[in-house]
Amino acid sequence: MNIFIPLIFGVVLGYALKNRGKQPNLERLTGLALLLMIFFLGVKTGKVKINGIWLLGTSILFALLTAGGSLLLALGVRG
Repeated sequence: MNIFIPLIFGVVLGYALKNRGKQPNLERLTGLALLLMIFFLGVKTGKVKINGIWLLGTSILFALLTAGGSLLLALGVRG
């Protein structure tokens, strides 16, 4: 739920800057937001127990489904 506070703040700040006519440097803002997100997710991840075997199996299944879907889409578009 804490993620909604920065999102709402970002939307309000974006509208305020848009109305003032300023063009913010989105490259720096995006990089900063990404670094903060990685930091805070890393802090929170330390409290979570992860089952490595289940995560590996899920990752492999997701990779296979993604590759299969991409192949089907490519064959469907070409054919």
